[in-house]
Amino acid sequence: MLNYTTYRHDTSEKWVTFIHGAGGSSSIWFKQLRAFKGQFNILLVDLRGHGGSKHSFKDVYDEKYTFNFLTEDIVQVLEHEKVIKSHFIGISLGTILIRNLAENYPEKVESMVLGGAILKLNFRSQLLMRLGVVFKSIVPYLWLYKFFAFVIMPNKNHKESRLLFVREAKKLYQKEFIRWFKLTADINPLLRFFRTKDIKIPVLYIMGEEDYMFLPSIRKVVQQQASSELIVVKDCGHVVNVEQPDVFNQKVIRYIASF
Repeated sequence: MLNYTTYRHDTSEKWVTFIHGAGGSSSIWFKQLRAFKGQFNILLVDLRGHGGSKHSFKDVYDEKYTFNFLTEDIVQVLEHEKVIKSHFIGISLGTILIRNLAENYPEKVESMVLGGAILKLNFRSQLLMRLGVVFKSIVPYLWLYKFFAFVIMPNKNHKESRLLFVREAKKLYQKEFIRWFKLTADINPLLRFFRTKDIKIPVLYIMGEEDYMFLPSIRKVVQQQASSELIVVKDCGHVVNVEQPDVFNQKVIRYIASF
């Protein structure tokens, strides 16, 4: 089972589950923990091969990872902890896993908060993926990851996010990085499906105004899906919860508390 941590509230019955992105770990939510655990029950998950889940899953699974396979990891934790229904907060690739979980297990999802959400790969991100496919087995994965991090988070005010994710990525194994990177082969059809289907579960997109690779597609989707709303955070890039934690915490807590 995945490594995870729970914080149980004395009176609240609401659960909030945090899902990090590829190359990160549950530690990326450190700026959220104090604010959220004061109001909700919290579940922090380390995805397969990341954080505390790195050692328990090393070389256990040699087949190709799929989004459904990785989603089942999360569901296993929910069921083990007897969490019947939860609000989910994700960042970057974690938002795809949450959206996939909502598709497969809608009864478990109260709402989705998707930060730095990925719903479409633009030309530049498609090019990045192709470069990664070519070089993933040749170039040390950390070089690739640093390059990707700089392209996605290029500005001076994105530096903290870049350094945080590179620091976490150093803890991955090369083999694990390649497994996760191969997920990109399946990503376009899945994202296309997510863009065209309104799942009817409330979703809040919280995006940095400087998240130029992913924000334009989110704007279009929100106009088409009645269950969605969008908050754009000024002077902020891809990793909203790290770059603008006070704004992120305030907006998201207010949103979840409204249910």
